This record gives sequence, C-alpha cells and structure tokens, in this order.
Amino acid sequence: MSTDEENERTFKALSAATRRSILDVLKDRPQTTGALCAHFPTLDRCTVMQHLKVLEDAELVIVRRKGRERWNYLNPLPIKHIHDRWIGPYAAHAVDILDRLKRDLERSE
Repeated sequence: MSTDEENERTFKALSAATRRSILDVLKDRPQTTGALCAHFPTLDRCTVMQHLKVLEDAELVIVRRKGRERWNYLNPLPIKHIHDRWIGPYAAHAVDILDRLKRDLERSE
C-alpha cells in the first residue's frame, strides 16, 4: 500500500469522533471488545465493531485473540507518521516565523 493510501485510511479513521474516542480509551491500556462496548453504552455492539474495523484497516488498532476474547491494542505509529509528515514541518515553519517576528520586534525597540 502506498503512503498516500495509508494516509487516506488514517485520516478517514480519525475523521469520526467515536473512533477518536475509542483510541482515547485504548491509549491507557488494551481493551476487550466487550469492555470497549461498555465505554459506549449509546452504541450497539455492531456499531462499535464497525468502528473498530475502520481503525483496524487503518492499522490504528491491532487485534489479538486470546481464547474467546478479542483484545484491541492501540498502534500509535500511523498517527506518528501523520505528525512527522504534516504537523511537524508545519509547526517548525510556524515557530520559525514567530522567531523572526520576535527578533524584528526586538530590533525595532
């Protein structure tokens, strides 16, 4: 899969508030699917599973089966790749602009 396709899947997965909430829950520790469903009482199990499938397709969630349980683990690497590609360079550019502005203001005093 190309990097563009990976980015598209990651952005699609992150575009839904429920999926971002699922990732927030998984940030602290892996959860079984049943435990995740308990975190979202307004959603039925099928809907939670659909959201997990999108997250799994984007490789944001890694699933491991232990006996009858399905454990969901956060995989933060796709988010890091987005950060490295998009956020980091833009933030660095913004910091450079602020630094130049600060120096210009200090010179004009």
